[in-house]
Amino acid sequence: MTHTPLLAEHGGPDDGPPADFDFSTNASPLGPPPALLRAVRAADRRSYPDPNYRALRRRLGDGELVLPTAGGAEGIRRLTLAALLTGRREVWVPQPGFGDYALAAQALGLAVKPYARPADIRPAAPALVWICEPCNPTGESVATWPGVDALLIVDRAYEPLRLQGEAPPLPAGAWQLISPNKALGLTGIRAGYCVAPAADAVWAHALSLAPSWVLSAEGAALLMHWLDEDTQAWLDDARAQLRVLTAAQRALLAGLGWQQRDSGTNFWLARPPQADMLPRLRERGIRLRDATSFGLPGWVRLSAQPPAAQQALQLAVLEIEGEDS
Repeated sequence: MTHTPLLAEHGGPDDGPPADFDFSTNASPLGPPPALLRAVRAADRRSYPDPNYRALRRRLGDGELVLPTAGGAEGIRRLTLAALLTGRREVWVPQPGFGDYALAAQALGLAVKPYARPADIRPAAPALVWICEPCNPTGESVATWPGVDALLIVDRAYEPLRLQGEAPPLPAGAWQLISPNKALGLTGIRAGYCVAPAADAVWAHALSLAPSWVLSAEGAALLMHWLDEDTQAWLDDARAQLRVLTAAQRALLAGLGWQQRDSGTNFWLARPPQADMLPRLRERGIRLRDATSFGLPGWVRLSAQPPAAQQALQLAVLEIEGEDS
């Protein structure tokens, strides 16, 4: 029996030449914080980290309930397997949403159940429910989450990039998956962590399924300084700058006739008037994220970028429109 490989689609580097201006990744373009970067560069690469990451886990919260992960993607795969091993048979995923939730479930033969609204979640079997708050790719949030009898995991990768509104209360008994590298502008360092509500069977499996030394020395250094006061102050300032960049870029796209959806983050969904805009921009060194894999053909996800990138995008769009006139 043969199996077709299941491959995720992402923003960021593709197999073409390096982009001059990359709007496709939803990471912050402002990082990293100088003090945290110095700590990462000073990480001791000559020896193994503590394989149990005891000091790091205490730094991040209750050391008995914190589990380091090699970024959010590894955490998604590991927690989905832990869900299977504890009897879950359905995996509910936001639609549109990050493709790795469904891919991790499909790879294990679990039933994938997409939902557009929290009210749509109605498990018919023991289930894992993924919540992305704020949601990727929309940047949207919900006010409240209804009670569901399921294993709930809230992916909070984009919480530090929330520019408007407040985070809704966490559902009772929910896990948290935290990936700071996007907000820090250090996506090349794969480091994150889970926070469990209790040391139950899911926690025990998630702990035992971790590879040895799941974090590199650099990843451990990043997380060790994630909660530092200067890192959090830097993030406050970065969010203020991102609000300005986001407002300017949305106004620019509106002036070019692009349709745009609301978002509370530094990234959002937009629809250019020309159907072939995406590859033509790529030819000009500008990359946007095709939203077809999110179930939104004709739409793109793009993130707020500095003024030089915004100007390059505007000039390229006007050039393309001039060619078509």
